[in-house]
Amino acid sequence: MIDHNAYTNDYLKEVLNAAKTIAMVGASPNWNRPSYFVMKYLQTKKYRIIPVNPGAAGQEILGEICYASLADIPDNFEMVDIFRNSEAAGPIVDEAIRLKTTKGIKVIWMQITVRNDEAAQRAEAAGLKVVMNRCPKIEYSRLYGELSWGGINSGIITSRRRTWS
Repeated sequence: MIDHNAYTNDYLKEVLNAAKTIAMVGASPNWNRPSYFVMKYLQTKKYRIIPVNPGAAGQEILGEICYASLADIPDNFEMVDIFRNSEAAGPIVDEAIRLKTTKGIKVIWMQITVRNDEAAQRAEAAGLKVVMNRCPKIEYSRLYGELSWGGINSGIITSRRRTWS
């Protein structure tokens, strides 16, 4: 069993590398919602993101048709990224477990503030990898050095101006 309070970098890299197509449950067509810019960022990293949102089903979000449920997606996907609350994550995980063989699902990812330990136990018992209370956008950028581009995690903490020579 994985310690869901402290994921290793190797585990997170393994999970991110296992997926090429991600079903994003709770994806929003609204450009200023976190799910929208996470979807947009992951698309730039060559992931295909399939939006899932019953309220936006049939609409296009960032070039992808949105579906009402995981079962409605005609294509396979390796990861389910949950942008819903912790309570709603349980039924989503159960649906993913039912579809894991036919859709090729390998990973359940619950976004920041989303944690459902019972659902995680069911998913792991079914052979799925689980990440909770994390964002794949943040983890990808942290693991592959992009956070430092903005001065974050640079290892330099100072208020002094840099002198150029």
